[in-house]
Amino acid sequence: MSLKMEFVERAAAGEKIAPLCREFGISRTAGHKWMKRYKEQGYAGLEEQSRRPKSTPLATAEELVLATLQSRDAHPRWGPRKLYTLLHRRFGDQTPAVRTIARILKRANMVRERRKRAPISVIEQAPTVKASAPNDVWTVDFKGWWRVLDGTRCEPLTVRDGCSRFVLALIACPATGNAVRAIFEQLFRRHGVPKAIQCDNGPPFISVRARAGLSALSAWWVSLGIRVVRSRPGCPQDNGGHERMHADVCAEVQSDPAATIAEQQRALDRWRQDFNQVRPHDALGGKTPADVYKPTERKRPVVQAYAYPKRFYVAHVNAVGNARFRQDDCRVGLPFAGLDVGIEIVDALRVRFWLHDIDLGLFETIPVVDDACFDRPVSLKRARRKTAA
Repeated sequence: MSLKMEFVERAAAGEKIAPLCREFGISRTAGHKWMKRYKEQGYAGLEEQSRRPKSTPLATAEELVLATLQSRDAHPRWGPRKLYTLLHRRFGDQTPAVRTIARILKRANMVRERRKRAPISVIEQAPTVKASAPNDVWTVDFKGWWRVLDGTRCEPLTVRDGCSRFVLALIACPATGNAVRAIFEQLFRRHGVPKAIQCDNGPPFISVRARAGLSALSAWWVSLGIRVVRSRPGCPQDNGGHERMHADVCAEVQSDPAATIAEQQRALDRWRQDFNQVRPHDALGGKTPADVYKPTERKRPVVQAYAYPKRFYVAHVNAVGNARFRQDDCRVGLPFAGLDVGIEIVDALRVRFWLHDIDLGLFETIPVVDDACFDRPVSLKRARRKTAA
């Protein structure tokens, strides 16, 4: 307040506004505003005034806020959408939007924040994988989804050979492990089993909450002798060639959606045929992917009998994800159901589980002690018989 008074007094005495503003470290707009208030109201105009707007047309009425909080109290487990439906019966078009209800609940501390669980398996380094021949490395991902004209969601699964750029599959299917596994079984029978498969960290390929980050699908790949190569989270450049192919699908197919999902699949098949058979690739010296790609020996996807070291025990994971060891059930996880795992004894209380050459982590066990190690206590009846004798 004293600085404002000094400023206006010196300005009223005839000093120029611009030098005074530089001296006091304020803008010219602020200086002229102070002088205007001083001329109209005197020293009282220099008092700090509220910056609250005169009107807030977007603010929710107090009655609606109170009704929202009361509805939440009556139904503590209801979310903003259910509360909106309930309030709409009472207030009609004046009902706050779903997002407004969510903000009201959050400001009133009536929203319980969910605790975010940290992932168990994290990839921090870029993958090192080199494809020097067909079927050395396959890359797989789901293309970003779009809707066809009848409203059906289309999210194609894309599988590509890393060496020849040959697109092995471009199929609109559900993003579930069973659907993807069925497609890979067909690809293995038709083209052979690759040495490695590169994927991102999303389902159904990877489960960051499971041991070694393996899902049921990727654990099955490992059981077939396939190396699973994971990209870093949020780093599409780790699988740049595959993402570049997705950009072509987006520009040439997604931009012109079909009427139905069946027609869209036919358009995807035509694009894959053109990409593999017609389009020349600079990286292939002007050849098409079909000119370079050659299937390996066709074979059925058979689970490989892995030779664990002799010091390992081998246990079978049952249908509920447990492996039996030392008369104790060790929880391995549902992704490994039906597979054989290796058990390495670390010390008397801990063992390490392996799926082929992949470390599944440490397990704590309870050692089984033979009763013969201790002197058996004599029962009371036996002691009485000895005394009577």
